Amino acid sequence: MSAGRAVRIVTEVAAVDRPFDYLVTDKTANVGVGDRVRVDFNHRSVRGWVTDDVESTADLKPLTKWLGFGPPPSLLALLTWASERWYSPLSRFLLASSPKHLVTSLPTAPKAAALAQSTLADVSDVAPGVLEVAPTTDPLPLILCAYEACRERDGSLLVLVPTESWAQRLRGRLEQRGCAVASGESQWDRMRAGWPVVVGSRGAALAAVPKVSGAIIIDADDESYRSQGAPTWDAVTMLRERCRRDGAPLWCTSGLPSPTLLDNEPYRQWGPTNAGWPRVDVVDRRLSDPHDGVLAREALLAAHRALEGPERVAVVVVLQRLGTGRLVACQKCGELARCAVCGQGEEVVDGQLTCRDRHELRANFCRTCTATNLKPVRAGVTTLSRDVAAQLRQEVTEVTASLDIDVPLSRVVVGTEAVWQRVRRCGVVIFVDFDQYLLAPRASARRSAITAVGKAGRLVGSRTERRGEVVLQTRRRNDPVVDALVHARFDELIADEIATARLLGLAPFGAEAEVSGEAAQAFVAQLKNDVSVHPFAGGFTVRARDVATLTGALRAATRPAGKLRIAVQ
Repeated sequence: MSAGRAVRIVTEVAAVDRPFDYLVTDKTANVGVGDRVRVDFNHRSVRGWVTDDVESTADLKPLTKWLGFGPPPSLLALLTWASERWYSPLSRFLLASSPKHLVTSLPTAPKAAALAQSTLADVSDVAPGVLEVAPTTDPLPLILCAYEACRERDGSLLVLVPTESWAQRLRGRLEQRGCAVASGESQWDRMRAGWPVVVGSRGAALAAVPKVSGAIIIDADDESYRSQGAPTWDAVTMLRERCRRDGAPLWCTSGLPSPTLLDNEPYRQWGPTNAGWPRVDVVDRRLSDPHDGVLAREALLAAHRALEGPERVAVVVVLQRLGTGRLVACQKCGELARCAVCGQGEEVVDGQLTCRDRHELRANFCRTCTATNLKPVRAGVTTLSRDVAAQLRQEVTEVTASLDIDVPLSRVVVGTEAVWQRVRRCGVVIFVDFDQYLLAPRASARRSAITAVGKAGRLVGSRTERRGEVVLQTRRRNDPVVDALVHARFDELIADEIATARLLGLAPFGAEAEVSGEAAQAFVAQLKNDVSVHPFAGGFTVRARDVATLTGALRAATRPAGKLRIAVQ
């Protein structure tokens, strides 16, 4: 047994978020920093990661076994930073950057090949930064530009797209042009070996490449880049920090750049912007005949026109479930019930109307016409599918996240935003209740609405192509978001979002976290005066002037017994 070397280990036991030292033996002499090992932890055999070499002492337990490769040593400092940034045990990020199956050998990475002259003809230099790109614009020329700019640099080019299915299609297109690409969990060993290009979704921001030569994030404001489970990390912030540490250029595209994305970054337009958005028609449900059904007359005519076209899937009807409440509308004048304090949509709680933040509880009546026959306006996807099938007299496929990928689609598809993963082209996309986006109980509601229309535009084509259209059924025809979508002009909305974020201290001009669970009250009671605490239904919002102040206050508090979820925004 060797007595001259010891290593520091972080175990997979997330509840014990601190390192422990173990002795390296002759049996485990090949262990290196970042590797996965097995140790005796309080008389239990658990897995862990080597995070550092330390001096040995006589009372150390020996390592039990070397298991294989883990994150490269160069990545450990970033993962430690991330665990502080998002208030998480380090083991969560180490696990996210490790293979699901043990890897004990690595292939030899090829060199980045030069692009063919025929491919270079479509590539022009684009400086790193934030690029406003219309949703129907093909990002491949931009990706090839980044590849050519980083080809001679040491490291791997990371390319992030919102979904894994998109990543697989992009991988095929890049390989056709001579790029050596690693993608997916099955090729983790190629990433760890430093393959020239790595393509993936959110998890690719933590790809186990030793060094980043450059990175590009397509649709950087897409919500899929943010983890919904704890830790609530986001790929854009992670990759920005990673590129900063490696001195690598970063390109980010967005149809509507957010204040956080624009923070201290150069900003420019790329490609056709306004003309690259889809043609949008608006149906004001307040003026529709009550007997029209779930699809108003104008939407019904658009659907019939699409059914006469050549597309395999002709009509897509979207009903997204956003937030926890159900919008309520007046049956007499059609106006939605909205909070007088914050403007959010109200829902029925114990027979009364109130918003998510419970600013006021009021009787069930319409503020516009004083009628008392307010009712929920949202039906479920199954009911909607039945009603659309009856109106169009067509077979309908119901698409939700649980639908098997092998189920064939009919010419009419009804579902949630899961349709973006299943449908590639169609003649018309109908948002049957666009107000569910506009009045969703969250700060990013307007951005989510515009993003959804942008994704629909990829199915129907741009307004210059005139291949299809997007129909919005709404009771908020005069909403600035609806007007911006109709005219494809977003400058005022971008400026308004920046001004609002600055005024309210939202990111990037402030930081906040949501604390929920049975132990939330006891936890926030310990927070110091450098943060503010605001209750909401189900928990508390904690705000601070910056992320460092926020995470410092959270870590200074003792975690009480009981369920507790802390989501750093």
